[in-house]
Amino acid sequence: MKERNKRVLVGMSGGIDSTATCLMLQEQGYEIVGVTMRVWGDEPQDARELAARMGIEHYVADERIPFKEAIVKNFIDEYKQGRTPNPCVMCNPLFKFRVLTEWADKLDCAWVATGHYSRLEERNGNIYIVAGDDDKKDQSYFLWRLGQDILKRCIFPLGDYTKVKVREYLAEKGYEAKSKEGESMEVCFIKGDYRDFLREQCPELDTEIGPGWFVNSEGVKLGQHKGAPYYTIGQRKGLEIALGKPAYVLKINPQKNTVMLGDAEQLQTDYMLIEQDKIVDEQELFQCENLAVRIRYRSRPLPCRVKRLEDGRLLVHFLEKASAIAPGQSAVFYDGRRVLGGAFIASQRGIGLVILENEGF
Repeated sequence: MKERNKRVLVGMSGGIDSTATCLMLQEQGYEIVGVTMRVWGDEPQDARELAARMGIEHYVADERIPFKEAIVKNFIDEYKQGRTPNPCVMCNPLFKFRVLTEWADKLDCAWVATGHYSRLEERNGNIYIVAGDDDKKDQSYFLWRLGQDILKRCIFPLGDYTKVKVREYLAEKGYEAKSKEGESMEVCFIKGDYRDFLREQCPELDTEIGPGWFVNSEGVKLGQHKGAPYYTIGQRKGLEIALGKPAYVLKINPQKNTVMLGDAEQLQTDYMLIEQDKIVDEQELFQCENLAVRIRYRSRPLPCRVKRLEDGRLLVHFLEKASAIAPGQSAVFYDGRRVLGGAFIASQRGIGLVILENEGF
């Protein structure tokens, strides 16, 4: 029987980060087992060849059909409903880490490792995700839905590294060609514009939904647009309408197929509603004096306060102006660099009344 607590299952994409993860863990004395999750595209030849070169076990988990039925379908449905999805946030708990832990159990591995630029910290019996040292590559934002059961088995070796250092490390280890490769795509199943992807996957979209009206905040028609799913809140470029001044998408109404336009100031807000939250320790979240929330990947965390409403949603009060609140995106809470939890940004319809009912918060 092999020593299980030194066997680690690594999610191998064949890219820079997962290759460095394997090599680093090998150096630390772990026995590596590589699993490549095939969810889209071609056979993972790169990963196979790298595993052979490193002398490690390697398997392919073919998840193409369930991935398309769940993650890709959700991505399309969210846009149809006027929301802005974040497929990585959905994929991590439902696919990536679920599949990796299932394979880890099957292959007798105690640990699961990935090339995420994040760290882990134990505090009061809980495991917290911590932002990686490289601010440009930090991926803590995408991991908030992972549960304690999974986090207790995770290793993120790249959390203390910058991307530049990882490239240097690979070159030093004799993987110079790999170290010079380009970045992987943020959304693994989309090359280019998501609108082209929607049309390709959903050819009936243009006939089902079709053109609609751009309107202003008073409901006055300003001109035609190509269909509500092709726009996101905060969007300024690609609107193809001339109003004599910069215009931004303020709201999307999928039922009426209207897209509301306005100026940058109208995008600003002091409050937002969020739902389907996953918080490590609620008491800590509500009492945190340095609480900040990130409402988009790579956006600066904004100082805030949070309150639980009777209907289960959370009301977030920003302590400085926030802009372009996009339903469907994630709101991730930080105390410094430590993630306290997250939630999905909800529809903001009716928020005026909620603010009135919670006056003084």
